Amino acid sequence: MQTGEMVSSSDEMHDPSDPRPRLPVWVGDVIAGALVVAATFAPVPGEPYAMPSLVTLTATGIAALVLPLRRRWPVPVLAACIALYGVVALDGVLSSGVGLAVAIAMFGVTNRSSRRSGLIVMACALAAVVLVSIPATIGSPFEPRVFQVAFLVAAAAAAGDATRSRRQYIRAITERAERAERTREAEAQRRVSEERLKIARDLHDAVAHQIAVISLNAGVASTTIESKPERAKAALSTIRSAARTVLGEIGDLLAVLRTEDDRKTGTAPQPSLARVDELVGQFAAVGLDVNVRIEGDLSRVAGTVDSVGYRVVQEALTNAHKHGAEHRAHVLIRAGERDVELVVTNPMTNRASPQRPSADAESVGAGLGLIGLRERVAAVRGSIEIGAGLGGWRLAARLPFEEEDRP
Repeated sequence: MQTGEMVSSSDEMHDPSDPRPRLPVWVGDVIAGALVVAATFAPVPGEPYAMPSLVTLTATGIAALVLPLRRRWPVPVLAACIALYGVVALDGVLSSGVGLAVAIAMFGVTNRSSRRSGLIVMACALAAVVLVSIPATIGSPFEPRVFQVAFLVAAAAAAGDATRSRRQYIRAITERAERAERTREAEAQRRVSEERLKIARDLHDAVAHQIAVISLNAGVASTTIESKPERAKAALSTIRSAARTVLGEIGDLLAVLRTEDDRKTGTAPQPSLARVDELVGQFAAVGLDVNVRIEGDLSRVAGTVDSVGYRVVQEALTNAHKHGAEHRAHVLIRAGERDVELVVTNPMTNRASPQRPSADAESVGAGLGLIGLRERVAAVRGSIEIGAGLGGWRLAARLPFEEEDRP
């Protein structure tokens, strides 16, 4: 047993995790000293009362004075009490008071050490108590008081070990509760962050395309209002329609955010690859010629994968409309056995090339829309590639089917 272990464990006596009210340390020392002195003057049953001798009184006083040091030096204090018990035994007396001091010191040892160390010290203490009692029990080798003191020391050791175990248990459950609280806080923060990202993605999906339509048609209207009033009127009509659409989508999004029931998701149609023709029609209305090619059975694409696939096509066509050249794009949707592949390509401006993309093309790769798109694709364990190629700007995504949707 190491002294450092004893000293460090002494600090555990003031563990704030212990719910019991704590008395000042000196109160326990006064009580322990009073009990030791009282036991010294207490009569022995079955024997005529006799006043303690000077040796007994001196040993009792020293034991009461050294007991407060048991918190800092538990083993040395126990050894000192056993030695004082042996001194009194040499005088022919088995002092109950000094024996009680030995028990109190034994409690301090097991209360401040590991179980293994406490058991070793207890065994040594019991052997020492029996050994030093021999001078006072020469005529009576089976003196009951020797066994009483030994039993008292063993009981004190057990009580000290139980107190230490209880303190460690309280500390363990307190630390576990604190870790659980920190985990709950971290989980709450993670969920808040995820919800904020989800809201940001949904808001972008709701307004990005329509705002782009409004911006482009506003430019057309401003440049043709005098030379081509009919075209300007058509552009203004498209702006009005797009504004109504975006207001409706924002309203649906706010309704979803305000509801307390997650199952109430509103009556608006949910994004789905089955609505690609409708999406293409919206882009055709604003001047983007989209060629769509579908391979495989789209009915096998369902759930979150279906919604994410629609958002992939929507974001890619929005960027093609805003940053592409020649006002055209090509969409390939291929539904396989285990996943769905989405490829959207569009020509780039003349000054852009695979080796030197234009500033507009670079802004697409750094846009918040594509950041949200990458997050959506990653959420369904998919992969996405975005960049310039030989045929122009290319966005390709592969979305694996969910386990229950696989054949």
